[in-house]
Amino acid sequence: MAVKPLALRKLEKQSKNIYEAVVVMSKRARQINQERYEEKVILETDDISDLDVLDELPQIDPDEYEEKEKVTTEAMDQFLSGEIEWKDLNDED
Repeated sequence: MAVKPLALRKLEKQSKNIYEAVVVMSKRARQINQERYEEKVILETDDISDLDVLDELPQIDPDEYEEKEKVTTEAMDQFLSGEIEWKDLNDED
């Protein structure tokens, strides 16, 4: 499940600026990570007020462990398939 190398030409199809493409993918990866965290915490926690307090590290039960695709890989796949839309702040449109 490692991140595979990407050809720069594939990135240029979605964005002419490679640095912009990297920023868009990294922000999407953070969003995915946050969504997964919130989903897990909300499912495990009944009281919303306990969300900011972490008294001890959570223990992972090996029987309940679910391997998911890495957030970076998921964000890159979404970017390359054109599923992500973003607004360029430098555009005057």
